[in-house]
Amino acid sequence: MDAFSAIYAKGVRPRYGEVIMIVGRSGTQKSGFALFWIASMNLPTLYFSADMSAFTASSRLASMATGQTTEQVEQGMVTNPGFFTDALKDSNITFSFGAPITWQQVDEELEAHVELHNSYPQVIAFDNVMDFEGAESDYTEQMAVMSNATELARATGATVILMHHASDKSWDAKADPWNPPSRDQVKGGLSEKPELSLSVALDPNTLEYKVACIKQRMGPSDATARNFAVLRCEPDKTRFHAFNRMVA
Repeated sequence: MDAFSAIYAKGVRPRYGEVIMIVGRSGTQKSGFALFWIASMNLPTLYFSADMSAFTASSRLASMATGQTTEQVEQGMVTNPGFFTDALKDSNITFSFGAPITWQQVDEELEAHVELHNSYPQVIAFDNVMDFEGAESDYTEQMAVMSNATELARATGATVILMHHASDKSWDAKADPWNPPSRDQVKGGLSEKPELSLSVALDPNTLEYKVACIKQRMGPSDATARNFAVLRCEPDKTRFHAFNRMVA
């Protein structure tokens, strides 16, 4: 995909059945980036969200599909709902909403998916680690989430994508807020566990979206997050594009 070509050019190679973490500070479009990526894959997906409502998730997907802003989509869902229903008919994402996320909820949704499709989903997404039951501030519970996510990937063969927070209080967060956080800024040190960890940041002034690979088990990575790829972000449409810098 053109939008991700800069990331792949850095040697990032996502693989089936891996555990992938997307980490960033608050307000950096982690969920939007993950949702855009997953929607672009168009694989059977279970997406567990404690952050978004069903309406927000539908609006974001409709924005991606139609190119309209989220505000336009929200208005259009009232005046012309059939248009947006058609726009979403080919989506392969099944959402599960509610906070906190529990493993019982995960088991039940997996059973329902297998019952309906006679197969496991190919992608399972969790938004986010700290929204699991008991994991908001408990390091032990957060590590348990990571261990369970790894077991889930091994048992189902699905690619498991987790979103997680980086510190907003570090010196870099204050001095250099528009660049991706380094690996040591990931809360709880959880970026060590997945096979692939991507650190993201959005510059609200230029809409540059920077993605750094801070951990990759079978490929290059940069724990400092200084070797980043640059995309262009449209936050109001939940869209990402190849970045072409304007030359005067």
